[in-house]
Amino acid sequence: MADMRALELWAESLLAKLAPAARRRLLLDLARQLRARNSQRMSGQQTPDGEKWEPRKTQGDGLRNKRAQIRARAKARRPLFAKLRMQRWLKAKAQGDAAVVQFAGRADRIARVHHYGEQDRVAKNGPMYDYPERQLLGIPAEDADLLRDLILRHLHP
Repeated sequence: MADMRALELWAESLLAKLAPAARRRLLLDLARQLRARNSQRMSGQQTPDGEKWEPRKTQGDGLRNKRAQIRARAKARRPLFAKLRMQRWLKAKAQGDAAVVQFAGRADRIARVHHYGEQDRVAKNGPMYDYPERQLLGIPAEDADLLRDLILRHLHP
């Protein structure tokens, strides 16, 4: 985290010297890179630090017929958040003097519940469930290095 603060202080003075249009273009490029990196980690079922997420809870054993059991096991093998990491829901923006990566719409609530490990309903009128914490977004040290390199390449083409 201290590395990110140092990167912010270093980049702040450089960004102040850029024209508003160039600053916005750079911040949008930074946000897109961060979105791509976070999406890759989500597809690999990893936290920003590289740790594996807790696997999906299996549900195939308590079902009565064999066909429902097979479908439930197949669903358990699918990667988590396949739709949530699409560009439709995971937005990259340049807002003011910040590069922002955020979830949009209903995906924001779903992502927040999983990111912080909160309690939520399984279905609209279904039972409550304590979801395990699965960090979806973050900036590890290697991403900070990537951002620094991207800023330098933008300033000195």
